[in-house]
Amino acid sequence: MNATMEKFGWPGTLVREFDHWAVLARPAQPTLGSLVLAAKSQATAFGELPAEAHAELKQAATAIEAALGKAVGYAKLNYLMLMMVDPHVHFHVIPRYKGAREWPKGQKDAREFVDVGWPRVPDLGHAVALEGQELAALVAWLKEAFG
Repeated sequence: MNATMEKFGWPGTLVREFDHWAVLARPAQPTLGSLVLAAKSQATAFGELPAEAHAELKQAATAIEAALGKAVGYAKLNYLMLMMVDPHVHFHVIPRYKGAREWPKGQKDAREFVDVGWPRVPDLGHAVALEGQELAALVAWLKEAFG
C-alpha cells in the first residue's frame, strides 16, 4: 500500500482488490460512482509498474466497467492518470452521463450527482463530498455492484 491510497481513504474506501491494484470509492464524487484505481506498489511512474500489474489492468478495467454500468448506467467512462499532487500510480475513474443521477435512488434523503462537464472534460472541482456513514454506504453499494 502507499500514501496515495491512504489519501483516498484506504482501507475504508476499498471496493475491490486485485493482486496489483485496489479500487477505491473516491470521497469527492464529481459524478456518481467515481473511483480511484490505484497501483498497490510504490511506483511513481506508469512505466515502473511490473509487467504483471499492466496485465492485470485489463481484469480491473473489465470489472470496473461492468460494475459501474450496472450501478450508474454511464454513457462513457473516463480514466484520468493525473498524478500531479498524489505521486503513486493511480487513475481517477469518472463515469460520464448526461444530466444527473440520484443516490440512494428513491430515498427521501437522496443526493443529486450532476455531470457538470458533460460532454466535455469532467469538472473534478465540482464534486459531492461524502464522509462518515454516507461514504460507508456508497462503498457498500459499490461493493455490491462488483458482486
